[in-house]
Amino acid sequence: MSELFDAVDALVASRSPLPPPVERRRLRQAHALTLDEVAAALDVRRATIGDWESGKTEPRPPQREAYARLLKQLAQLYPATEGTRVPQEDTRAPQEDTAAPQATPDTTPKAPPAPARPVPRAAAPATSDSTTPAVPDTAPPATAPSRPSPAARPTTTSRRPGAKKDAAANTPATPAPGGAYAHGPLLVLDADADRNVTGYGVGGLILDVPAKSLPALVEWTLAEGRLGAERLHGSGKDADPLLVLTEAACERYGLPAALSHEERLAGRLPEGHKVIKQLQRAEWKLTKRGLGPWARIYRPAQGGRRSCVQLCIPSWRALDGRAWGHAAQLEPAELAQVLGLYAVRVMTPVGSTAVTGLQLMTALNPPTRASAPDAEGKRHTEHRPGSLGTQPMDPAPCEAPDGHPILADLPRFHVRGPDERLFEEAYDWARDLTDAECMKRHLVGIDVNLAFGAAANGAVIGLASPPVHVTNPAFDATVPGSWLVDLSHIDLNRVKVGKQWRDLDGDLLPSPFTPTGRRPTGPAWYATPTVAYAVELGYDVAPVEAWVRRESGRFLDGWYKRLRDAYVATMKDLKVAEKLPPHDFLTAMDGYKSRDREAAIVVDAIKMTVKGGIGKLQEKARGGGWKPGQAWPALARPTWRPDIRAAVISRARINMHRKMVALAAATGQYPVAVLSDCAVYAADGPSPLDVLPYDADGKTVPGSFRLGVSPGMVKHEGTQSVLWGADVLEQLAGDGHVANLARYIKTGEVTAKDTGE
Repeated sequence: MSELFDAVDALVASRSPLPPPVERRRLRQAHALTLDEVAAALDVRRATIGDWESGKTEPRPPQREAYARLLKQLAQLYPATEGTRVPQEDTRAPQEDTAAPQATPDTTPKAPPAPARPVPRAAAPATSDSTTPAVPDTAPPATAPSRPSPAARPTTTSRRPGAKKDAAANTPATPAPGGAYAHGPLLVLDADADRNVTGYGVGGLILDVPAKSLPALVEWTLAEGRLGAERLHGSGKDADPLLVLTEAACERYGLPAALSHEERLAGRLPEGHKVIKQLQRAEWKLTKRGLGPWARIYRPAQGGRRSCVQLCIPSWRALDGRAWGHAAQLEPAELAQVLGLYAVRVMTPVGSTAVTGLQLMTALNPPTRASAPDAEGKRHTEHRPGSLGTQPMDPAPCEAPDGHPILADLPRFHVRGPDERLFEEAYDWARDLTDAECMKRHLVGIDVNLAFGAAANGAVIGLASPPVHVTNPAFDATVPGSWLVDLSHIDLNRVKVGKQWRDLDGDLLPSPFTPTGRRPTGPAWYATPTVAYAVELGYDVAPVEAWVRRESGRFLDGWYKRLRDAYVATMKDLKVAEKLPPHDFLTAMDGYKSRDREAAIVVDAIKMTVKGGIGKLQEKARGGGWKPGQAWPALARPTWRPDIRAAVISRARINMHRKMVALAAATGQYPVAVLSDCAVYAADGPSPLDVLPYDADGKTVPGSFRLGVSPGMVKHEGTQSVLWGADVLEQLAGDGHVANLARYIKTGEVTAKDTGE
């Protein structure tokens, strides 16, 4: 009988009543819950919750009962008013031909095929020049998000062309119909010969855009466009709408299709340009970077609310080919899918991938939050523990790059050595091949996936407190900082691997303590992870002095996780899944970028977001007018933190060395070249499996390189012949220099610049 009762209970749970999708979203937002938080509680993916809120899919047991319980409790806390009341979902058993949707694979969505060009448009509503409803600012987020009421907006003519059923699950998630951001994070605008403007959004969305000028376009976007994206953290702010203008759209709104040589050098249009004057007359402002490839148009915040729209102009070189490949040449609908997929999985772009990577850190870990109510019931803005705060911070003198204002008293032509400056950079090391290696046939390159991202995960870094100087400190691996210590006594011929001492050929390994791989010759400044690795190898250390940071935390963990999830999900779109056996992984990686050109662009952009975001932590002075000793704009950011960059790069270099040591200790194989996250080995065969000793069960050397798509694992970078390597070494030899074969292993091409021709 108990089995029958269980079956009845399961049947009831399978039909747990749920409110309509729009109400589900309202209840979640009313309680300031993010999609990620709900997804984690229900043990599903973020995109799955988005699908439930958009009505694309319905929850199935066992999550359905738990989801219904959550919504019921939220409905008691936030009852619907007359203006928000919606009819309850019909929970009666469906007929055979309208059966409830079956469970679908829990995958993050990707871009669908581009829709066809629009049919002739219907009459569009006129655009008003009245004051624009504002979008939320960074005010304390203790209350529900302050968004324009959907009911107050004019109607927008929109179309979504029919899509194939099998492509529906691959469409980037968009907010529920009627929501503040129902049209997604961005539009790509294009104009036809009749000067009619069409906006292409994610998921095949097409909008008629009636605005006749750039100021009117900004007004329309904020009043009617329903564009933007939810904040990534409860204490953060929602993403501003992004408008991407094609060449035709630029000309439609009075902008040049391309910048002149002088304008490219300046990075913007001149202040006297007619469109800038139009914006000024309409009381719109531009940020200090002006009207350039990436522009932000805004009005000052009023009452804790702001009005802001961002422009991206690909024909002005907004989409750098090093990060975005050929994205700037895509058709508008295709470009909307590429940028929309990136926006959904990473964040709405706010500039280059490097700028976006840096902004993502703050979006996921905001510097402020709303305080608890005071005696009068008012909330205030206060510092968020675990963040970098709101104020810029001077680095320690050893961490400052040349030309920093705190080094202004140094002699003009003084060159700082390792005992004065922290040199934590990625590897650029190579050596000559041994006789035994020359007898092998191949050189095989293996490359670490998202090496800087993997190094950022778990990194303990200084937060909002300034560095403190100490002398003769006892080294503490848990304290982030910079340490002046002599590591020249460490002998790589005998090191600890795990808990055992192992004998190696240290001459065939790069030193882990310098970017060049050369053994240090005396005291030098090192970040905490580098000194900790010296202890791990089995040697004592005795720092002379240090700059340490007492307030610390794992600031970058959330940043890593979001980019890691974005990368893995997009690689899955390209048919490269996690946890594949080594042979299957190598097969899946063969030609993977040809399977989906939009996803291939996005995966490269994600990689550049990781690399560029870390690089921006120590952005250098730019522009011909700067002189050493003068401050430059980047120094005004709380995220200008060379110490954090040093810690991440130190961890990445140490991670590479640890894996190389483990492989050498187990197999006697040593790298012949290392460039950042790529290592080259001599092998008898052309495959990474001829380097990495996998057994029949798919296991390899613990602590060494492993093949796979996850960050920190490796993929095949390229294979060339040993004869090719010998020829390159001969071509580029000179003054004791050994060419780094890792630089050329992917394609085998050596440029004229490298050869000096």
